Amino acid sequence: MSDHRSDGPSVLVVGGGTAGHIEPALAVGEAVADLDPTARVTAVGTPRGLETDLVPRRGVPLELVDPVPLPRKPDADLLRLPLRLVRAVRGAREVLRRTGADVIVGFGGYACVPMYLAAAATRGRVPIVVHEANARAGLANKLGDRFAVATLAAVHGSGLDARVVGNPVRRTVSSLDRADLRARARAEFGLDPDAPTVLVVGGSQGARSLNAAMSEVAGEFSRAGVGVLHAVGPKNIDTAPRVGPGGVPYVAVPYLDRMDLAYAAADLVLCRSGAITVAEVSAVGLPAVFVPLPHGNGEQALNARDLVAGGAALLVDDRDLTADHLRSEVLPLVLDPERLASMSAAALRGGSRDAAEVVAQVALDAAGKARR
Repeated sequence: MSDHRSDGPSVLVVGGGTAGHIEPALAVGEAVADLDPTARVTAVGTPRGLETDLVPRRGVPLELVDPVPLPRKPDADLLRLPLRLVRAVRGAREVLRRTGADVIVGFGGYACVPMYLAAAATRGRVPIVVHEANARAGLANKLGDRFAVATLAAVHGSGLDARVVGNPVRRTVSSLDRADLRARARAEFGLDPDAPTVLVVGGSQGARSLNAAMSEVAGEFSRAGVGVLHAVGPKNIDTAPRVGPGGVPYVAVPYLDRMDLAYAAADLVLCRSGAITVAEVSAVGLPAVFVPLPHGNGEQALNARDLVAGGAALLVDDRDLTADHLRSEVLPLVLDPERLASMSAAALRGGSRDAAEVVAQVALDAAGKARR
């Protein structure tokens, strides 16, 4: 299959659309390169996803295939599916040929369907490794699981017969020493160097419920001696909370480029519980108050389940996140260093700092067998 036998293994990390698929793929690609510097890592996505921006920024080669959404109900899209699929699989086979793929590691999303089918149909079979980041496996990874030489998952109960390894996170996060970086991080954001500090982040666009509740208590947190670093979202920066003189700084920013510094600056994080966020805060040992997104199938609450059960985090329904809740529950928590230390230790116990290396090693082992 490969035209590059004299080189190192060719590893394709496949996943696109959302950061939840792209970030684990890039983290595993990074780990592959660390474990085997001769390896050639290529990311595969579709023209529609965030990968067209995120992947080149990380300096990783990107191949694109046609997206194949699997319709969930009988409609016109279902009639168009066979032709779409044939075309996309043909393109995926070209990607396998061009890259001399020795293994593909799939993380879910539209790019995975044609890549899984092309790999399974290739003479000599390109081995497939599946990683499921979410608490409930999507249709693409359920398909990939049928052909996979190994199936891995972030948490228990995903619906796949998988080895649970946690969620791969970037090296800048997995190797983070929060205590060592704290002074620099707080200076960078203009936070009080000594005040207990809450990080509030609701995704790249901010979260309306988090922003609204924090706006009401910003002054109270400041006067109580608690610093806040609040990523409000680019569209909300003009209406972000302001506090008067006499308290510690409440720093509102449109978004956070350096999540490693944000994690290092904080003693507690108030955030959504997307799969990547959950993986990162547990990897760095940051106590969390998770506010799952109220839409969808309840997946975000399931993502946080293990950390909450382990004592590393609290869970609050979106509708219950009020100013009163922040005043009565979150403020006392951030002022309780013993409880925070206990939660931090529990987060590290439940975390998965080495998940990227584990998935990368499984992929390299599969590639090694395929090349023999």
